[in-house]
Amino acid sequence: MNFYLIDDDRNILLLLKQIILNRQLGHILGMETNPLTALKNLTTLDPNIVLVDLLMPEMDGITLIKRIKKSKPDAAFIMLSQVSDKEMVAKAYEAGVEFFIQKPINAVEVESVIKKVSQNRSIQGAYDKIKGILNADITDSSVTETTKENPDVLKALFQRLGIASEIGCKDIQETVLYLVEKNQVLGDVTLSEVLGNLNPSPKSMEQRIRRTAMVGLTHLAHLGLDDFGNEDFSEFASSLYGFDQVRKEMDFLKGTSKTHGNIKMRTFINSLINYYQENM
Repeated sequence: MNFYLIDDDRNILLLLKQIILNRQLGHILGMETNPLTALKNLTTLDPNIVLVDLLMPEMDGITLIKRIKKSKPDAAFIMLSQVSDKEMVAKAYEAGVEFFIQKPINAVEVESVIKKVSQNRSIQGAYDKIKGILNADITDSSVTETTKENPDVLKALFQRLGIASEIGCKDIQETVLYLVEKNQVLGDVTLSEVLGNLNPSPKSMEQRIRRTAMVGLTHLAHLGLDDFGNEDFSEFASSLYGFDQVRKEMDFLKGTSKTHGNIKMRTFINSLINYYQENM
């Protein structure tokens, strides 16, 4: 992974650089104390991950991220902050931040967060890999064998999402393992086509999947209301549901909105596929 670091405190930059290099997390493309200079420098650089301070005198981190994303839409952002205000954190997530690192900097936390974001960055790579072999003749029986041997990966995830006891978990697991075995993702085929191959009553199966996914959305929203820094909330809110939809569900739970968050099934299922492949 290639990193670019932005913080108005040079000591923080040096500390982050030391952690990243000493723990062999990736390469440093550059670091800058002035966000305006960083914007200029990034026009010729292509970082995978940008670490950005929230509060800087020339420009706040949220505004900076929005401007960077215009030219670097594929970059991931980690925000450094001493601020714990929920509204500010929510704005940062909506701007595209994937994780927060609280100041003062802790080396163990930095390593953990970077590794999680690096895993998330591999999702698109996994999509490309799958699509690249769609036309290949699948003769290796180890693919089927692997899906049979590793359902516990999904079961552990269902526990973290608070849906392990839901009847639709079996349907979700069957759908994900089917797509993995066929080297497909939703978009190459429709959910209706997949469920039609798995169940004589595909509409009932889809309803169970949607109800279970909604329970997971509500669970993550509750976690976010209690603690924006919760590990499961940080890892899954954006990747499985999209933070905008989790935020809508949070507003519904608070009583400030009459509208639930929505489930984007393609995003939900494809993210589960990639999580499974990364962890099996």
